[in-house]
Amino acid sequence: MEHDALDAGEARYELVISVDARRSGQYSDAEKPRMRERIYRVLETAFAQAGVGRDAVHMEDRGDGVLVSVPGRIAVTRLLGLWMVEVHENLREENRSLLVPLGLRVAMHVGPVRHDSRGISGRAVDLTCRLADSAVARQLLDRERADLVLAVSDSLYVDVVSAGGKFIEPARFSPARLGLKEGEVSAWFHLPGRPAPDIGPIAAEEPGAPAGSPPAAPVGGPEAALAAMDAALAARAAAAAGRRVDDSDGDDEDGADRYRAQGDLSVHRNNVYQQPVHIGRVTGDSHRKD
Repeated sequence: MEHDALDAGEARYELVISVDARRSGQYSDAEKPRMRERIYRVLETAFAQAGVGRDAVHMEDRGDGVLVSVPGRIAVTRLLGLWMVEVHENLREENRSLLVPLGLRVAMHVGPVRHDSRGISGRAVDLTCRLADSAVARQLLDRERADLVLAVSDSLYVDVVSAGGKFIEPARFSPARLGLKEGEVSAWFHLPGRPAPDIGPIAAEEPGAPAGSPPAAPVGGPEAALAAMDAALAARAAAAAGRRVDDSDGDDEDGADRYRAQGDLSVHRNNVYQQPVHIGRVTGDSHRKD
């Protein structure tokens, strides 16, 4: 897509699309060109099928994916709806002949984009790329053994997806909170051709989060966030104490607690002590009993 020199520094609101291949680093040097050919064939064929001219959009090669910007004169709903349907079908067709199927993570967001002779830039571009590379998108693709996952920004969901439309079903999107480098953001995830994905169990740390930090909480209000935090802290405390709780609430179905201890373990509940009490083991030369 050609841009006049006078417009090079001006930001325009455009739809940004980031497309990444699953586990691209596992492809050999001989396999990567074929992988790239498949990605471009899937995307460009879908543009033609959706009635969007190839010269009407800007496309940048990213080695293991493609970065796209679509001008405002082309309806966003066409890309969210018909184009995504065609991408999914084309990808499934490509994968029929492959022993290791090609998986794609696609993200979309609308925001200000600046064009220059080298490509596009702006926070809208950064956010879109972060969504495509998020831990939730990666894990959904793997856990659900899907060919394709779509992530959209919260603003795009609210402004466009939530209203529905041809091939756009808002009920099939699930929300999640992501801890990105720029801070926490909300996003919505969709697996084409499937019900809304269950994100809760896999809303894990985002890339760059400190080791051992609690998982990002799924959207669902303060109660859901607190419950997720409590579960994460309990799991870390159990690991630190060298014990394992058998189920999610720490109790077996018969109400009894079970622990695996590496060393000493004491469990005290509903006790009333009338005098000073020593709990634990005394080491050394002392003759006091445990």
